[in-house]
Amino acid sequence: MPFCPPCCGLIVVESKQPVPLKGISVDVQVKGFVADVSATLKYKNEEEKALEAIFVFPMDEDSAVYTFEATVEGKTIVADLQEKEQAHKTYDEAIKQGQQAFLLEEDESSADVFSCNVGNLPPGQEAAVTLKYVRELPVEADGAVRFVLPAILNPRYTPKEHDVSVTATRPQVPIGEIPYTLSLSAHFQSAYGIAKIVSNCDISPVEYTNEDKTAAKVSLAEGHKFERDVELLAYYSEMNKPSVAVEAGQVSSDAAKEPEPSGSLMTESVAMFNFYPSFPSGQEQTNCGEFIFVVDRSGSMECSMNSEPNAPRRIQSAKETLVLLLKSLPLGCYFNIFGFGSDFESIFMESKEYTQQSMEEAVKKVNEMEADLGGTEILRPLKKIYDTIGMPDHPRQVFLFTDGEVGNTKEVVNEVQKNSSNHRCFTFGIGEGASTSLIKGMARAGSGIFEFITGKDRMQTKVLRALKCSLQPTVKNVSLIWSLPPSMEAILLSNIPTTIFQGQKSIIYAQLKGKVETEAEGEVCLQYNFKDELLKNIICFPLKAEKVERPTIHRLAAKSLISELESGTDSKSEEVKKKILETSLQSRVISSLTAFVAVNRDTKTPVEGPPIQRDIPAPGVMYCAAMSHRPMAKACRRSMPRAKMCIAPKMISETTNLSDTAADEETPTFVRLISLQNADGSWNLNPEFSSILGISQQDISNKNPDQNMDSSVWATVLALIWLHASCLDQKEEWELLEYKAMSWLKAKAGSSLDQFVRAGNELLKSSVDPKVFGL
Repeated sequence: MPFCPPCCGLIVVESKQPVPLKGISVDVQVKGFVADVSATLKYKNEEEKALEAIFVFPMDEDSAVYTFEATVEGKTIVADLQEKEQAHKTYDEAIKQGQQAFLLEEDESSADVFSCNVGNLPPGQEAAVTLKYVRELPVEADGAVRFVLPAILNPRYTPKEHDVSVTATRPQVPIGEIPYTLSLSAHFQSAYGIAKIVSNCDISPVEYTNEDKTAAKVSLAEGHKFERDVELLAYYSEMNKPSVAVEAGQVSSDAAKEPEPSGSLMTESVAMFNFYPSFPSGQEQTNCGEFIFVVDRSGSMECSMNSEPNAPRRIQSAKETLVLLLKSLPLGCYFNIFGFGSDFESIFMESKEYTQQSMEEAVKKVNEMEADLGGTEILRPLKKIYDTIGMPDHPRQVFLFTDGEVGNTKEVVNEVQKNSSNHRCFTFGIGEGASTSLIKGMARAGSGIFEFITGKDRMQTKVLRALKCSLQPTVKNVSLIWSLPPSMEAILLSNIPTTIFQGQKSIIYAQLKGKVETEAEGEVCLQYNFKDELLKNIICFPLKAEKVERPTIHRLAAKSLISELESGTDSKSEEVKKKILETSLQSRVISSLTAFVAVNRDTKTPVEGPPIQRDIPAPGVMYCAAMSHRPMAKACRRSMPRAKMCIAPKMISETTNLSDTAADEETPTFVRLISLQNADGSWNLNPEFSSILGISQQDISNKNPDQNMDSSVWATVLALIWLHASCLDQKEEWELLEYKAMSWLKAKAGSSLDQFVRAGNELLKSSVDPKVFGL
């Protein structure tokens, strides 16, 4: 009997029919910050009738899919990229005529969901389909270049007025029962050397393929089941250097070898610029701002952050993060917290000034939060926020936390885009399977930044990093200044960034048109106003470009242009649709308006009658042990997509002895300490504070170097020394708290701060450098 856990779509535990997808093999070529990926799906029909196999799978929305081909009986058929309606017609006609046909398309609901159809696969026959794509790779805060091959595509909640998402009806199987394997090899190249490569999966030892360690390869362990996202983190020896790559135009297309139209994107040189803007050091943070935290409280947030034993629940991690955020806000700002599911609620009727009283009230309500609001409807709370007039002189900053299971992604992103002039939006995708289209789309539309929290990532670290960005003074008047020979001009293929944050890479694509002189050079300057300063980032580059076999930069540029056209406010206009279609067909990069289709017109024996449809099952990670409890199960069932539900009582009864808190990790000591901090940055000397330090309150009081000084000064110094001595590796999480505490201490203690630091080091038996206190 099929089993449907409370927060999942239809899940098949047992299938009487063999699964036609037998294995996936992936080759990854990473050069610097760009990955070129070739994925081959191997099929075999073990049934007695012809099949149509349908595989719905996730893909990062920034992936530029440029090739799709099928291999049958030793023959390779390269797919054509056609307008989507025409591609469907080509595919359907071939199936009716008994021919083998293959279709690859982006789902209409979201750019990070794809489907692959293998039609009319005869009994006993094997087929392999290969898709190739390129994509930019993000850089983590610790300097790692991050590549992810996504496996998890969680069912996405669909509001009542929308069509059911394709993800809701896709069959899933529990972890450990995936019926096909994954083999993956990855080659990395970096001109500056590769220090190490690590993964969340079992991989082979790093093998350097040259002496200077600028090239290396790894592979997944044999027999790997593709039941979780595969993450590879490569650490290069040097990072964060501005760079440019110029790629020569193509003479003909990859497939047909026909001449490209003169003046098209593919015939001219294209440049990819990587800027790393920086600001003067020692800049103060703003105390202004209206901070609105929007937290997913749908049933799926009850699930664990990862598949590790005793991993924290998503909602628990979100609550801990919210407390850290509340403690880190500057005095004088305004704030509010929204929780959403099928419905939504806010802690305050309207944003409140950040004071000790309002902070304590908010912390109390955050600690009472549960994942009990049903489905995942983000649009309604967003509209409520946008319909509320902002606070004068306090720029609005929206922080959204969600596991990204939303079926109306494009509508949500459009709403953010419509209101982009009056707020910035920072988004956080929680757990494997969060929609990259939703998380990236909202952040880009709202001129903020996005983060994905997967595996053993601590949500707190990434969120506090974003809060620091939001507290930076606003950058204004961002522009590009070109210096090119008179015979050349640069045409932007991607938008100039409207906001810039410290240490964040900005990528810009440009088409370089005109005649290139031998040894000629160009220069581009990214300039912007930061407070009262005009800052410039300048890159010089050679204009002469070598011809390449794989036009990677052209494809990335085409994808960037297509994405910006599709997300624009006039994306539905005929003129923009024509531009999207033209760019997609010329570059052979798939879009929302195109699809790849291949037909084996040499089929020896046409298939008779319509084929049997088989949906390929995928891994389902959304079942969580805590769901077995009746109240939680009820809440999670409300969060189900509107698809067929089937609950197996036996499966539920077998898990009823599990504890509600089985998945919660013990609250770290430093989080307990931080939870005691006051809104002004100080700590009070009380029994709970003393117990965290492991010293009696009386002993702490006796060691106070100035008994006439407020005991909170002594407690605050001890708290900061303890954090530096015990939790330096998690400093990103408490750096803003420290900033507030230091400001408070200097105002209270002044020149006597030095004696408190010396006494604190002696009491805690530490050696924290007084320089951290500015002494």
